[in-house]
Amino acid sequence: MHSIVKGWQRIFALLIVVVMCIGCSQVPSVSYNPWKVISVPTDSNLLDIAFTDNLEHGYLVGSNATLLETNDGGNTWKPITLQLDEQKYRFDSVSFAGKEGWIAGEPGLLLHTTDEGASWSRIPLSEKLPGSPIAVKALADNTAEMATNVGAIYKTTDGGKNWKAQVESAVGVVRNLERSPDGKYIAVSAKGSFYSTWEPGQDAWVPHNRNSSRRVENMGFGENGQLWLLARGGQVQFSDPTKPEEWQEAKYPELSTSWGLLDLAYRTPDEIWVGGGSGNLLRSGDGGKTWEKDRDIEEVAANLYKIVFLEPERGFIIGDRGVLLKYLPNPEATSPEAA
Repeated sequence: MHSIVKGWQRIFALLIVVVMCIGCSQVPSVSYNPWKVISVPTDSNLLDIAFTDNLEHGYLVGSNATLLETNDGGNTWKPITLQLDEQKYRFDSVSFAGKEGWIAGEPGLLLHTTDEGASWSRIPLSEKLPGSPIAVKALADNTAEMATNVGAIYKTTDGGKNWKAQVESAVGVVRNLERSPDGKYIAVSAKGSFYSTWEPGQDAWVPHNRNSSRRVENMGFGENGQLWLLARGGQVQFSDPTKPEEWQEAKYPELSTSWGLLDLAYRTPDEIWVGGGSGNLLRSGDGGKTWEKDRDIEEVAANLYKIVFLEPERGFIIGDRGVLLKYLPNPEATSPEAA
């Protein structure tokens, strides 16, 4: 009996060692941390960011009707209070084309400005609108697209007076919805069990089964039209560039991570950043083949759930509890001596 107990003790000790080894991240560190923590006057969850045609002038939106404005490229922010009713609105999305901008939010909110945000007007929405607006994209003067949390898509060409449905029916409750620069959409179902795609000219969403048993966390579009997919357990996957319906082998940038990966963005066609829970931030310089970790950001106690590159040298990472990171290029890499 004593030997049996001893045997189980040895097995248990080995299991502890294995678990501890698995918990040791083997991902190399980035040589330079380009992200600066920006102080913002809120602890609400930030959700989206956009700039006007003035690169110094932009807005952040978030929960609790949070609206912040910058006039120095995102280094400092001041709160803007809008006169709304007493509902607790969540501002999900903000977008500008020149001086014209839009904010979409829940429940059932759409705001419009034509003077770079000096004044905002509320756009009346039909009570029959399927779902609440969660995404808006300013396209040109008086022209924008709006999508709801059940995948209804509408377009206006007269400044929001009239909206034309782009799909015949909604897709169902979504957890994420992304729009490509050329007007395609991809939506992940609320439970992450399947995803749907739509492109201009189609009457309805096209459903797709997920390609593994892992729940899909988020999806989006790459620089070259490729799709990217983040699945539960730290999985990253890219579609085949020559066969859009097929997927390349799944990658696990950090096998040991216990935090989910939440968003992915391309800084250049080859450089990719992925954000996740508890300040988890990973970078690939070769299109997702190999990865390295930005360990300086681990000290940021926030889930990093949105990464935005307005252009290669202008980027932001948005997190919960008022966390904002700004991209600062490596001065050594951009100096004349390094060229």
